[in-house]
Amino acid sequence: MATLDLKRKLAILSDAAKYDASCASSGGTKRDSLGGKGVGSVDGGMGICHAYAPDGRCISLLKLLLTNFCVYDCAYCVNRVSSNTERARFNVDEVVDLTLGFYKRNYIEGLFLSSGIIRSPDYTMEEMVRVARTLRETHHFRGYIHLKVIPEASPELVNQAALYADRVSINIELPRDDSLARLAPEKDVGGIRRAMGAVRLGVEAGAEKGRRARPAKFAPAGQSTQMIVGADAATDGEILKRSEGLYGAYRLKRVYYSAFSPIPDATARLPLARPPLVREHRLYQADWLMRFYGFERAEIVAENDDLDLEIDPKLAWALRNRGDFPLDLNTACREQMLRVPGLGVRSVDRMIEVRRFKTLVLEDVRRLTRGLEKLKPFIVTGDWTPGASTDSADLRVRMTPPPPRQLDLF
Repeated sequence: MATLDLKRKLAILSDAAKYDASCASSGGTKRDSLGGKGVGSVDGGMGICHAYAPDGRCISLLKLLLTNFCVYDCAYCVNRVSSNTERARFNVDEVVDLTLGFYKRNYIEGLFLSSGIIRSPDYTMEEMVRVARTLRETHHFRGYIHLKVIPEASPELVNQAALYADRVSINIELPRDDSLARLAPEKDVGGIRRAMGAVRLGVEAGAEKGRRARPAKFAPAGQSTQMIVGADAATDGEILKRSEGLYGAYRLKRVYYSAFSPIPDATARLPLARPPLVREHRLYQADWLMRFYGFERAEIVAENDDLDLEIDPKLAWALRNRGDFPLDLNTACREQMLRVPGLGVRSVDRMIEVRRFKTLVLEDVRRLTRGLEKLKPFIVTGDWTPGASTDSADLRVRMTPPPPRQLDLF
């Protein structure tokens, strides 16, 4: 086999990593090198967001696979063992040198490392841990590290990964257990859950207050996971129900949704076309409502239903529950205000602060929000009431954004 130079390896293995969406960095522990020892820093609580991926995600991580060789044959994965794709493999020192070189040139602020499975899950996980350990202990790297955990690896290796990394992620892969068994027979959903549970226990032990001898920081930025959307027949309700369970059982920082992308030489068990990207977008919006706006999954979408692709989930809920509107912004509680279409967390908190000193009027709302027209049918202020427009039959039509239109050249 021809030997690949480092540049070609980087091209292959950075491109192969593009399918991993779960690479945000918020919630990390603050570290720096002001004491004169070490390389780099990470600002705790701040997301890394200086570069943009082709799909719009804002990142500045060196995002790599250790290798795209894989002994597994997951039907939806372009790196599966039966796939006809160009292969490459980094050794530990190459990944370490690339990370330090890019960091010192101010190209990146951290490393996201995943891998195909080579030899065995334990061997692969051990190589990934060696990368993180070498960066931390040999080079005293203070930047951000995110490791993708292989759930089939031994608990000891998973623990080591979480001790060196800021965040770890274990992909649940698909929303249905039977779909995972059918499309990725080498993967065990029970093993994935056990690994997630072990990480949760380690994170909670590391954060426990009142202990005299606290253990070492264990994945201080927590854990995340990723689900492929559209590779099976799961509805949006099923997907969000799985996310709801994961948030509750494992205290995940975030569930990522990745629209299925058709791959070369795909099996007939997979769909021929990818789902619309707006479906992925609506799932993220619904996920946000569950995590930050106090919505239950069942309020957003029934288990056997899909989200409305034409309008966002909060507006869809408001149109189904018009009896809760219009809402008086001068008397409503925070929880009620967060359910108004067009009002975000920051806007609501600012309004609550302002109304301590004066009666909110429409001009105040205009200054504190991004789009007043979307709000007007659902709110009451000191100088505004929507009258019958909240119950008008054409409200949905008026609130639905127009379809995109090709710009005229002349």
